[in-house]
Amino acid sequence: MQMVILAGGLATRMMPLTSKLPKSMLQIKGRPFLEYQLELLKEYEIKDILLCVGYKGELIKNHFGDGRKFGVNLSYSFDGDKLLGTAGALKKAYKLLNENFFLMYGDSYLPYDYQEIEESFKRSDKLSLMVAYKNQNRFDKSNLLIQDGMIKLYDKTLRGENLEYIDAGLSILKKEVLNLVPEEEPYDLEELYRALISEEEMSAFEVKQRFYQIGSFEGLEEFKNLVEKGERIHDSH
Repeated sequence: MQMVILAGGLATRMMPLTSKLPKSMLQIKGRPFLEYQLELLKEYEIKDILLCVGYKGELIKNHFGDGRKFGVNLSYSFDGDKLLGTAGALKKAYKLLNENFFLMYGDSYLPYDYQEIEESFKRSDKLSLMVAYKNQNRFDKSNLLIQDGMIKLYDKTLRGENLEYIDAGLSILKKEVLNLVPEEEPYDLEELYRALISEEEMSAFEVKQRFYQIGSFEGLEEFKNLVEKGERIHDSH
């Protein structure tokens, strides 16, 4: 299955580190974070990868090219000058998308058997799937309610209020869900996901393996420490 990575954000939370680099290019032991993501995906036989890039996206393309040097096949969708939000960026890439695709944030790292997640999506017969981790507010504030294998609530503003799960930065979508996203208008994934949840079209897949992220200074330092210790960040489910 195709993997789409959203790597176009301004990453204002990570300034000044991102004043000259997009977040995906932040260096960890002399290598950009995106290299670690690609290495992980290749390990799980995901080699068809679309990068949605925006802020300083040319630096990403200049470094990774067509991906052959990294053992994957990379294509690119540039957000353009207008900020369209996460779902809007995906809509802009519409012609490059397969009918079903994984969607991952450019600052997330989830070591897991992606084939198992894909099979769960197919069995669900829903338009979308969200990967969830029973966080219980340990690593960040929980933001998901799950009942009977379905996502019932996804709300970052309610974070932590009687919620146990957090989204693990990975979803699967059918391309047709982008019909809900307006053309050339700012629209975030959270809005799209709420629409799918209201129609009971988003199944849940729980992982026992925690995920990592570099969207905060704390997360970046944690990931750096794991890499520098030489620890293999692997699937332990």
